Amino acid sequence: MMTDIQQQITALTERLHHLNYQYYQRDISEVSDQEFDELLAQLARLEQQYPDLAHPNSPTQRVGGTITKQFPTAEHRYPMLSLGNTYSEADLREFDERVRRGLEGADVAYVCELKFDGVAMSLAYQQGQLTQGVTRGDSTRGDVVTSNVRTIRNLPLHLRPEGAPQPPEFEVRGEIFMPLPVFAELNQEREANGEALLANPRNAASGALKLQDSAQVAARKLRFYAYSFLMPGRNQFPTHSASLEALRAWGLPVSDTWRRCGTIEEVLDFVHQWDKQRFELPVATDGIVIKVDDFRQQELLGFTAKSPRWAIAYKYPAEAGRTRLQAIQYQVGRTGAVTPVALLDPVPLAGTVVKRASVHNANQIAALDLRLGDMVFVEKGGEIIPKITGVDVAARPADSQPIVYPTECPACGTPLIRPEGEAHFRCPNDRGCPPQRKAKLEHFVSRKALNIDGLGAETVGRFFDLSLVTDAASLYDLPAKAAELAQLDRMGEKSVQRLMAGLEASKQVPFDRVLFGLGIRYVGETVAEKLVNHYRTVEALAAATATELAAVPEVGGVIAESAAAWFQEPENQQLIERLRAAGLQLALTGEAPQPQSDRLAGLTFVLSGVFEQHSREELQHLIEQHGGKITGSISKKLSYLVAGDKMGPAKREKATSLNVPIIGETDLLAMLPTATDEAETPEEAAAAPAEGTSETSRPAAGAGQQGSLF
Repeated sequence: MMTDIQQQITALTERLHHLNYQYYQRDISEVSDQEFDELLAQLARLEQQYPDLAHPNSPTQRVGGTITKQFPTAEHRYPMLSLGNTYSEADLREFDERVRRGLEGADVAYVCELKFDGVAMSLAYQQGQLTQGVTRGDSTRGDVVTSNVRTIRNLPLHLRPEGAPQPPEFEVRGEIFMPLPVFAELNQEREANGEALLANPRNAASGALKLQDSAQVAARKLRFYAYSFLMPGRNQFPTHSASLEALRAWGLPVSDTWRRCGTIEEVLDFVHQWDKQRFELPVATDGIVIKVDDFRQQELLGFTAKSPRWAIAYKYPAEAGRTRLQAIQYQVGRTGAVTPVALLDPVPLAGTVVKRASVHNANQIAALDLRLGDMVFVEKGGEIIPKITGVDVAARPADSQPIVYPTECPACGTPLIRPEGEAHFRCPNDRGCPPQRKAKLEHFVSRKALNIDGLGAETVGRFFDLSLVTDAASLYDLPAKAAELAQLDRMGEKSVQRLMAGLEASKQVPFDRVLFGLGIRYVGETVAEKLVNHYRTVEALAAATATELAAVPEVGGVIAESAAAWFQEPENQQLIERLRAAGLQLALTGEAPQPQSDRLAGLTFVLSGVFEQHSREELQHLIEQHGGKITGSISKKLSYLVAGDKMGPAKREKATSLNVPIIGETDLLAMLPTATDEAETPEEAAAAPAEGTSETSRPAAGAGQQGSLF
């Protein structure tokens, strides 16, 4: 009989699964976002108090949180073969003829589906519960990424009982993808942070699924479409189309763009329809998949060594245009990177009219030998970002001259620099260059930073142009200018009141988002969170050296150098003091975690390589919880180098040359208190061996010890 707590957890779990289905599959919001979040928080609290009662596919898994050092692999029960593909309609007719010959002239129907540009995934369900997610891999084995898959919001963790009976176990094949608006937003953030842009949504989705922290995967807002059903023995459905209807009834997301076609002419009509219409979808597509609908006929047709004989993919050719390059415009970003943008004569391309195209950097201009007035070929990279792919040299004017990249900032005239190893030229005048200063303000008020209500990018840019604000701290001087603001066009008293309330509310934004909002180069959301959790106050963070910063998990040397240099600048130190005076959060609230022991006090460690029992972050936590310190470099003062698998030889050689002891993960764990140590009562302590007893008489740290530490 279920206890009251079990009943509460089960009821909340089922309610939240239902709300997710209604929202993501039927576009119905039965409750407000706030009410949903309150239900989710209530469930999370119960699961934290009673972890043994939590459902394995609880809705709380959506936010992620699992850290995976490396992904295990699993063998596919049914190989994930690739499809033969073609760019020719004639080949589709030939495919139809082969199918009909193979079926000895029997009637055949096809199912046509859009080919979404994402990552193929195999999902295992048992008793209606999601149990495993495996990538395609080499078609016979793939990576097990179940914790990452569970974060995908429109993917049901347990299925609904509607429709056809569900077999005890089956697999669903489908595509995990990044929606185009999410991809565009991610690239905007990367550009603002001075990071390289992602080429296309498929690469972005693939990279997200490889992240070791499932909480980061959840933030990438991936989505899933199912397109195939597999089960042991004979398939319970007669046709592929019937299985798609069943998957939809069970709550799995199936794109409503598929169609059953009775002839090859209907198939070609479908291909023609989506040639242009696909660009209206919020997901990247690159073709059409055509499958024989009848499962019995699929079985009769069989497979080649690499692909099924009953299916083929038609790929749309990349749409290209030819137009004239009129000018190169140079844009200055928040980090000072100067990016060239080609201004073109308008040309229709992939459902839009293209007037601008990326040229990326000076290297590409030189590689293409671009010249003003050239006739250039333009494509959309991944059919998303227009880019110049070549030059029609035969149409080039005889007197054309190569484009000379500017040596001075187009906005402020400062001589440009090109840091070693970087492709972009940069303007180093970060405090005097207007576009950089404006972009820093826009970043500070952005949704993932301070998120100041009533103060979006356009408004703060307008205030900057009017000299009402100059930097982040000056935003908090705006209340004294309320009367002046109310006189501006499109402001008014209500807008000013909303802005003032937004500024006041931003003073409660957590420290990690304030740090992210400062716009320190390379310090994104995740790095900001790691730094804040490690140092807790801005004073401790500002006092840290680059070497110390580099020892924080996920903070490498380049990030550490950038952050340390930023805090050493007097102007930035003054900015911090002005933000403190304004009342912003520059420290973590609450007490810092207390050390569990002083067993490692006075010892310093460097962690290098991949470890078997714990992640590097977990080992760092253990060291710090027992009084030790982590550093990022090897010196004579270092106590121990903790070596894992795949540690670079340079660190080992340096440690050996300096006589620094090299230990393994097991040696480190043996230095920590055992479960017996931690459970010792005062009476047991009194009965302990007298002082001077050999330290090795203590129970060795073993696998059982770890349960007491977490």
